[in-house]
Amino acid sequence: MKLLDSVKFDDKGLVTAIAQDAKTNEILMLAYMNKDTLAETLEKGVMVYYSRSRQKRWLKGETSGHTQKVREVYIDCDGDALLFKIDQTGAACHENYFSCFFRKRDNDNWKIFKTKITE
Repeated sequence: MKLLDSVKFDDKGLVTAIAQDAKTNEILMLAYMNKDTLAETLEKGVMVYYSRSRQKRWLKGETSGHTQKVREVYIDCDGDALLFKIDQTGAACHENYFSCFFRKRDNDNWKIFKTKITE
């Protein structure tokens, strides 16, 4: 079965996409894809998402230059989530952190435990 046919998109036509650093296995971000952006990602080998807030296609790094090159693609057992091992150039996070997961629980607060990328 082809990958696109195996994916279970939700009622809005989206599927969860997790980006993971191919070298360190650090989770970099979680976003969404529709069928078109998934097909484009598979064809071009770079991450293309669907922005729920802007309601449009989002080529990662198109304006920032912080790109994600696809190395491996995985699908979960239910077919409703995808994992991409990628090579990240620059920051994955729009707040200029390498990963969007730069805060962790510290008692009853969120504490920043990563450093911003400086260019």
